Amino acid sequence: MLTTSETPARRSSEPSELSEPSELTEPAEALTRYDLVVLSPHLDDAALSCGGSIHRCSRDGGRVLVATLFAGDLPAAPSPFAREVEALWGLGDRVMEERRAEDDRAMSVLGAEVRRFDLVDALYRTDGDGQPLYPSLRALRAEVRDPPAIQERVQACLEALPSGGRLLAPLAVGGHVDHQLTRSAAETVYDAAPELRFYEDYPYSRSRFALRRALRRRRRWIQDLVELEQPDVEARCAAILAYPSQLGAAFDGERDVRRQVRRQVSRRGGERLWRRR
Repeated sequence: MLTTSETPARRSSEPSELSEPSELTEPAEALTRYDLVVLSPHLDDAALSCGGSIHRCSRDGGRVLVATLFAGDLPAAPSPFAREVEALWGLGDRVMEERRAEDDRAMSVLGAEVRRFDLVDALYRTDGDGQPLYPSLRALRAEVRDPPAIQERVQACLEALPSGGRLLAPLAVGGHVDHQLTRSAAETVYDAAPELRFYEDYPYSRSRFALRRALRRRRRWIQDLVELEQPDVEARCAAILAYPSQLGAAFDGERDVRRQVRRQVSRRGGERLWRRR
């Protein structure tokens, strides 16, 4: 069954100026149209990849929903690789509770509402014999090994969402299987919807090769540029820093986060989105 998770209580160390992000619980048909709906495979992808666009929309008075697909509670780590990743996160036995708390803080910075579905991260998915489907980093960024039912469940999540003036989905730069599943479902459910755009998955998009490879999945693309002002860039940096458990593999501390994000935005002139011609 597809569910939304409860929003964890805010920690006492959270800055007082941040408001609590609201979580979507009403049926989709009962909701008003959002100005922006962002599909996030995991609890950090939206902030990492298009946090500036989210903040700009909310700062301009728009209503933003970030829907995270693979946010379900986790079973025991099924492989040495999964246990190694958990150790890097440093969250102990409260992995998803802590990760949702990080996400709450990030979404408060960006001014977005949240909806979380109970699909399980690929790192923890197993086959019928209980063997891990993705027992290594290489497997996690290769072809999808899940049965068709997982794609159907991702599509059902998208179909349960309210409409948006603009819809953002991951381009699946870097090839992570959960990003591939999210992109494929978005292309199926929204098909030729004129409001559908694809964001460059960060930090994978730092690799030009990875970006070109993701764009080859469609022959012709049109680039849209979301121009950001300084508050939007700084909000994206602050939102990324709200996920300390996820930063070690991609950044060397707070200063490096700000340096890399500012440099990328400066080089691109903002945040790039892609739509098919």
